[in-house]
Amino acid sequence: MHSFTRRQILAAPAFGAFLRALPAASLSQVRLGVTTDEIDDDVAAACKFLREFGLSYAEVRNIWGKYNTEQPLDKVREARAIFDQHKIKTSVLGTAFFKIPLPPDTPEGRGVLDNQWALLDIAMERAKILGTDKIRVFAFMTGNGGKGDTKDYPRIFELVREAAHRAKARNFRLALENVGGSYVSTGEESAVLLKAVQEGSLGLTWDPNNAGLSGEHSFPHGFGKLDPARIIHVHLRDYRRDQDGKGEWCAVGDGEFDNLGQIRALLKGGYKETFTLETHYKSPKGKAHASRTSLTALLKVVAQA
Repeated sequence: MHSFTRRQILAAPAFGAFLRALPAASLSQVRLGVTTDEIDDDVAAACKFLREFGLSYAEVRNIWGKYNTEQPLDKVREARAIFDQHKIKTSVLGTAFFKIPLPPDTPEGRGVLDNQWALLDIAMERAKILGTDKIRVFAFMTGNGGKGDTKDYPRIFELVREAAHRAKARNFRLALENVGGSYVSTGEESAVLLKAVQEGSLGLTWDPNNAGLSGEHSFPHGFGKLDPARIIHVHLRDYRRDQDGKGEWCAVGDGEFDNLGQIRALLKGGYKETFTLETHYKSPKGKAHASRTSLTALLKVVAQA
């Protein structure tokens, strides 16, 4: 496999030359995209960025400054037309479904859940327009940033199972993300949920960096707890910790996460679904620069995978 240093990549007169030097299978095996609003709130600007790097996938969360589920359908159709014009496919629709504290089992709490079921319906409408069957969801937030109460898990499993049934009825898959502050923040917690909720319409958005910042040795330990067949989307980025143990997002290659090992393990296990660079780290030069820096380094990793 080709191997490139960061200096060689950044010194290239045209990044397209680097892309042409990649092994032919790299970007077909690693179906990589970027979360569009981590490039630009404008859909067309994000698409031009993706095409510059030879990418054909986008994760759609915010468009034109609002969550896609808050945009009218006409704006979503406009986004789809722009994606089609640039030959970009939506890999997954990002939503905030179940990214709330677990509502109490009371009339008021059931009203909160009714709003969440409505949000899922709204998301499925938009996913259909954008041409993806995958919808990113969550498994409720603990509300205190720490571990959830174990007695809450059976109810969470029941609600996630109901969501999966609703998705299946309309031919969608739920890609539940592990995220810090959630009842499901690590690979180990993800494995427990997936074992409890075995519906085929539920899979995992595996985010090893979220798991790492949540205190897990996410690769290979957390990943090793998972059934690879249940992973249907993957988020990539990088993080690091300071001397006091405080974590922060950083550019790919400037942190401690083994993106190369994780990608290799997924491909070896037969993974054929999508990846997203979800940049997260902040650059004083703006989010497009941050995504450009991380994507440049991540493509170097892909070239070695």
